[in-house]
Amino acid sequence: MRTRIALAAFALFAAATAAQAETKILVVRSADVVRDSVQFKAAEAKMKAEFEKRRADIETQGKAFGDDVKAYQRDADTMSADQRAKKEKDLNARQVDLNFAQRKFQEDLQNRDRELTQDMMSKIKDVIAQVAKEKGADLIVQDPVFASPAVDVTADVLKRLNASAGK
Repeated sequence: MRTRIALAAFALFAAATAAQAETKILVVRSADVVRDSVQFKAAEAKMKAEFEKRRADIETQGKAFGDDVKAYQRDADTMSADQRAKKEKDLNARQVDLNFAQRKFQEDLQNRDRELTQDMMSKIKDVIAQVAKEKGADLIVQDPVFASPAVDVTADVLKRLNASAGK
């Protein structure tokens, strides 16, 4: 009876080992793919171009507002009560508008960044799937703590992704 159990356990272990030997696992370092891809660099430049003018406008408005606040603080003692009240109301309204513009800019920037990231990750996943099929992989592990260079396909994915950038 013990011999049968031992033989069954040995057979089960051998079958599991054989199945494991047939499984082909590869790895990809997605941060490297994103950082080094032509698409990421193009998307980053596009986003910078889209938002640089707005950023500069908001900074200019902020500087002008700061200058006006300093001028008000300097001249407040020489103003009449009506002039002070009018200037304070104007400065408060401008500050609210400036804060809103800054928040809206940050939201738009984050939303655009999220859109570009999702689009890029979709492309990267497609390329990873293509490379996995070509290499006969059963499993691709993304961003492992350690992986032998023999199973790392990051360079292949990056090469394929960059080649598809011109299409």
